[in-house]
Amino acid sequence: MSKLETESNETMNHEASFSRRVFVKSSALALGACNFGAWNSGAWSQDRLGTDVRPDVVKTRVLPPRDRVPASFIIDDSTCLVNMGHFCTPQFAACYPSRAEYAKDWRSWPREIPDSFVREFGEWCGEHGVKGKYSIVPYPACVGWLDRELPGWSRQDLQSSLKLVRDLMVPNWDIHPEMITHTRVIDLKTGRPVEAINPSTMENSYPQDQKSVDELAAYLAYALRLLKNCDLPCEGITTPGGFGSRVKDKLPLAVDQAVRDVYGVDLPHYFKYVRTGDQNNEPVMEAVRGEDTNQPMLTVNVPAGTGDWYGGWQGDRTPEPDRYLSRDGQSGRLAELIKRRQPATFLCHWPGMLCNGTRAGFRAFQRNVMTLNEVHGDDIVWMKLSEIARYEAAKKLTRLRFNEDRLQLSAPFATEDFTIHLSGNFVRPALWRQGENSPLTEVKDRRALQAGCWTKSDQGVIVCFDLPAGESQLRVETV
Repeated sequence: MSKLETESNETMNHEASFSRRVFVKSSALALGACNFGAWNSGAWSQDRLGTDVRPDVVKTRVLPPRDRVPASFIIDDSTCLVNMGHFCTPQFAACYPSRAEYAKDWRSWPREIPDSFVREFGEWCGEHGVKGKYSIVPYPACVGWLDRELPGWSRQDLQSSLKLVRDLMVPNWDIHPEMITHTRVIDLKTGRPVEAINPSTMENSYPQDQKSVDELAAYLAYALRLLKNCDLPCEGITTPGGFGSRVKDKLPLAVDQAVRDVYGVDLPHYFKYVRTGDQNNEPVMEAVRGEDTNQPMLTVNVPAGTGDWYGGWQGDRTPEPDRYLSRDGQSGRLAELIKRRQPATFLCHWPGMLCNGTRAGFRAFQRNVMTLNEVHGDDIVWMKLSEIARYEAAKKLTRLRFNEDRLQLSAPFATEDFTIHLSGNFVRPALWRQGENSPLTEVKDRRALQAGCWTKSDQGVIVCFDLPAGESQLRVETV
């Protein structure tokens, strides 16, 4: 259930702690080594620029949105009402009876994470600008089906809980299925857990043998349809523990296939990996097809840059907020990522926010967010994972070409707050889109940048605007 993965061991060790493996190398389908540039440098390879670019006159770099570091809070093991720590532990114990992690007194933990806590959490995050990803496990620990009945709660309880997610969480949070149950593998023909109980029949370590892309996609699509039945939007998936670790080369294509088929999304993404130490925490474009066309297809792998140092997946750990960010905001993993200009994506498990009723994890999280906003507020922008994925795809696949006094942009994906740096002697940029002039407003410095604005820099100008899909132009006046 813990989400730290280690890439060094391809055997059963990842099942021992149900942990994610730290991402060390991209899959065979990833294009992370294609020199497209990075969040921290904004550099573009020449193959993304038109042949008539004159680097002696102007140099162009795509920067992070609003020239800020994306920040996002990734919540795993969340669902409606069911406390996954309470209900998952005995099922893992049945599979791994000798492991101390599953011998804890789970009966003493609350069976429910109440909607009152969801409301408190969601409203507080809304007041402080927090965005991220919030899992909804659709058949949580086999307790009941969120699109049908949830035994132990009334139908009204379930419907009210789903409505709360739709109304309160959806505007600022991506909703992901974290597979179907997060415990037992489901037989897709019967809808019942596979009878045998062993590592090959637990989602956290599934599959143990090779599966085709279609087989993986069918399992993902089953989970996605359950969320769609609940009227929940979805652009991506989260893998529980080591799900898919033995078929990492096929997983991006399976995600792409399933999310497109069920939701008709043009840019699927997924969360699986945690990156630590000196590893690059930038998103990775995977399973890319048709990159030189107007309608490329791909999946974006958006990693987390931290472990879970709040209350853990069972909600019984002592939070360690300083590991995320010190009280002065100068040290901790999030400070490291911000200094490196890489996405400050940080991770927790939903039971670890409630901490079995103490709310210690939530208080630690609040402290970190307050420090982030107070100390680094001018350097970060809160984003959902889907927004991070979309910006990355637009940044790497939009074609830039200068034609006299205009920068022409051919974008396969729209994105908000698209930000570029133009090096040269510029007087004023003005957005030109579909034959209409859209004047841009000058602001005094980069801290005030938002869509529709520009500011001077030491070597040129920085321009921020909402990038539409298709053709658009940026007209510039030069000295």
